[in-house]
Amino acid sequence: MVLADVLKRWQVLIGREAILCTGTDEHGMKIQQAAHLANTPPKEFCDLTAKTFQNLAQRANISNDRFIRTTDHDHKEVVQYCWQMLEERGYIYASKHEGWYCVSDETFYPEASIEKRLDPLTGRTFMASKETEKEVEWTSEKNYHFRLSEFKDKLLSFYSAKPDFVVPATRMDEVVKAVSEGLSDLSISRPVERLSWGIGVPGDESQTIYVWLDALVNYITMAGYPWAPGKETSLGWPADVQIVGKDIVRFHCIYWPAFLMALGLEPPKQILTHAHWTMDHRKMSKSIGNVVNPFFAMDRFGVDVMRFYLTLDGGITNDSNYGNHLIVGHYKNHLQNGLGNLVSRIVRPKIWSVRESVLTVNGGLTLSESLATEHVSFLESLPKEMSLSMNDLDCGAALKILMNAVFEVNIIV
Repeated sequence: MVLADVLKRWQVLIGREAILCTGTDEHGMKIQQAAHLANTPPKEFCDLTAKTFQNLAQRANISNDRFIRTTDHDHKEVVQYCWQMLEERGYIYASKHEGWYCVSDETFYPEASIEKRLDPLTGRTFMASKETEKEVEWTSEKNYHFRLSEFKDKLLSFYSAKPDFVVPATRMDEVVKAVSEGLSDLSISRPVERLSWGIGVPGDESQTIYVWLDALVNYITMAGYPWAPGKETSLGWPADVQIVGKDIVRFHCIYWPAFLMALGLEPPKQILTHAHWTMDHRKMSKSIGNVVNPFFAMDRFGVDVMRFYLTLDGGITNDSNYGNHLIVGHYKNHLQNGLGNLVSRIVRPKIWSVRESVLTVNGGLTLSESLATEHVSFLESLPKEMSLSMNDLDCGAALKILMNAVFEVNIIV
């Protein structure tokens, strides 16, 4: 959310209109099981959880234009409309499906992506996804399929024409490799007896739409799809950028463009995929307890300090290790001694004369013409350098450039 907000604010700063959407994906077997364990109806369970994320966005000063929930009525209508369009175009068919299913990841995995693992705490062995290390179970059921296999060449052609579609480039390479190796048709529904919490398949009460087909459609729901003639781009589609975690690249960079192509729509222009935060260089896990409560962190360090830290140190290609000592270090070094010191030196009249500085730059005085010229030249180069990094969707690099400028100006002053 912070990355998206920084990108939106940058676009507004340079004079462009920008729309930011965030929200919650609320359907699927994982939610159904969690609500059952909490002894709470699924909708009530989602209402409570969604409120937490809405409060988080507000607390973190995220300037989102909409907080979309996949339980919203307009979203349900769009998902069912998309299903009917895909069906009419011949991209959906019914078939028996067997495979290793992961409830936590809400997806089937091929045999080659499964391995036997041992739980060190209980000694229990189980089958798990190599990719996410989450447990899987063998499932056999009748459901509907999307003809994903037909989109191999179309996707590869699209990637070739847009080599920077996925950022960073290493994940673009992974996506191209995965598609080049071949695509299997995708199971896009679940029997109601297994999954009742979701959007029903139009015309078939025995099936529930697969959560990822449902969830991905939220982007065009936000953009007002289906559009009236002449209004196709009025709410910003195709999106300039979508921001997702590295663990859901396959869904957003393979499945999602294929769904859109099947609907006759343009894919988003770019997808920024970020790495994860770790604790003591281990993946954060509620079961282990090595997690961070963002509300507590903002209460302790302040909202702007946390936003600064997340932007500066957040990993795009590689995971970043979270640490309170790092937050304190950045606060003292960058915000207190860097930015705070510069502001103090500029606004305190005994040290800095704004009038004299303006006259010097405009040639009215010769206080230090060479220093002033050097200073102005240095500052004039900043917008271009910042723009290059922001155009590359590298907010951290842009912030480093800005802070380096703060330190340099402190030296000059």
